[in-house]
Amino acid sequence: MSPAGSDPHPSGHGWTSRTRDGIAIITLSGDWLVSTAYIDHSVSRVLREVGHLSGIAFDATGLGHWDSTLLVFLSQLRHAAAHGKIEFNETGLPSPTKRLLDLLPVDAFPAAPSIPKHSIAETVGLKVIGIWAEIIAVTTLVGETILAGAVLCRGRTRMRGIDLLTCVQEAGVEALPIVTIVNVLVGAILAFVGAIQLRRFGADIYIANLVAVSVLREMAALMTAIVMSGRTGGAYAAQIATMQGSEEINALHSFGIPLLDYLILPRVLALTSMMPMLYLYGSAIGILGGFAVAVAMLNISSTIFMTQATGAVSVAEVVFGLAKSIAFGALIAIAACRVGLKAGRSAADVGKAATTAVVVGIVGVIALDAIFAVCANTLNF
Repeated sequence: MSPAGSDPHPSGHGWTSRTRDGIAIITLSGDWLVSTAYIDHSVSRVLREVGHLSGIAFDATGLGHWDSTLLVFLSQLRHAAAHGKIEFNETGLPSPTKRLLDLLPVDAFPAAPSIPKHSIAETVGLKVIGIWAEIIAVTTLVGETILAGAVLCRGRTRMRGIDLLTCVQEAGVEALPIVTIVNVLVGAILAFVGAIQLRRFGADIYIANLVAVSVLREMAALMTAIVMSGRTGGAYAAQIATMQGSEEINALHSFGIPLLDYLILPRVLALTSMMPMLYLYGSAIGILGGFAVAVAMLNISSTIFMTQATGAVSVAEVVFGLAKSIAFGALIAIAACRVGLKAGRSAADVGKAATTAVVVGIVGVIALDAIFAVCANTLNF
């Protein structure tokens, strides 16, 4: 008789194993309860410790209270024994345990399969393949959306007008409060920061130039896009992910309703068309915030502020900001729809999809804004 293993917990609760004449004797001890989380119930550990076997037997003299935790362990061990053609002897188990175990099929609780371990090369390869597949999927979605937009221009789309109007309201009018708050504060902050630096050189008058140019060229489009990514992009992803979980997407497929016309195109068109308007509104509000701070706290004349602001900006600055806002809107909408479409079907997946859409949208907007900045610098704009 030789011991083959023991439970690592100092109290001895759980199981120990020893071999005798090729038979593994599993000694059960202590309380086998769901709340007793420290007990090692690993079936693979049993088979690893006892080595080559011809049978498995039990000694339950030290067994205390037990519940379904013990039955799951025994059922998994019985399944492994049947798979390895090892005799499973229930004689040493308590009578209630044997009766309940007999009611369970042999494969009621199969042991979880071991997760195959990949080498570094395989892991990197799988990641690259996954990224490439996602790039193809996103590119396909962008292409299909552009083609659907071209069909819409010819008046032959199957998109419902009510869906577009609903998305326009959600991405437009309902977003005005948060866009107002953010851009007013950004304009005010720019005025304060500019005053700290420009006052050192006696150039307070150029605060208006700083606020107008930075808001129109950069901050209004960027901050509005970040706000819309967190507000509308996350909502789009959560809506589509919820439809995945409730089988609505499958129902649309079954009825032959194209997802692009019913779900994606209205959202992309709504956000892309509303972003330029929100940008113009945010620019006006941002300049107004800087104007209020400059006049009320920095003792700058309102006439001088407006004169300097209008002289500092040009139509090209506004066109540049509009172009960025259109690109930001399309990016946020397409990214959110893609994240929602590939979400899982559980309630937790809805939250993950919303979070992922917000993160992807914000990072994508900042990266795209950097690309615009590089292009503008290259063109000396």
